[in-house]
Amino acid sequence: MSRYLPIYLNDQLFQQTVAVELARRAQRSNAESELGTFLAGLQRELAEDRDALLRHMAGAGVRPSRGRVVGARLAERLGRLKPNGHLTTYSPLSRLGELDALAQLVEGKRGFWLSLRQERLAERARDQRERLEPHRLAAARLALGP
Repeated sequence: MSRYLPIYLNDQLFQQTVAVELARRAQRSNAESELGTFLAGLQRELAEDRDALLRHMAGAGVRPSRGRVVGARLAERLGRLKPNGHLTTYSPLSRLGELDALAQLVEGKRGFWLSLRQERLAERARDQRERLEPHRLAAARLALGP
């Protein structure tokens, strides 16, 4: 095994954990909408993909870094503190920021799976990204105008 593989896999574990937590938070904030329904399904898929990563790590003999998992959850919570145009409430800019971040994380996950030659999982990430894009664009129009 390459000495870099454990680092690479744990970096991806961090990112995929952030994605799961972010999708969960975004879903709660948009629960009573079409977007909320979409995000509930996406969050389940992201959790399944994270489980696939953990299985891959176990098969490669790589131990998950608990520090990275805890750090990812903390990073997601700290991300809530950035300005969104409202002092204490959710805003259209909050939604756009969440969907932008999810799009980037899913695209990164796609590249990760391609690097490991896991075509099925890379294709799943591509599909997730395509399904996310109309929601992201709608959030951009709402937050930024036509």
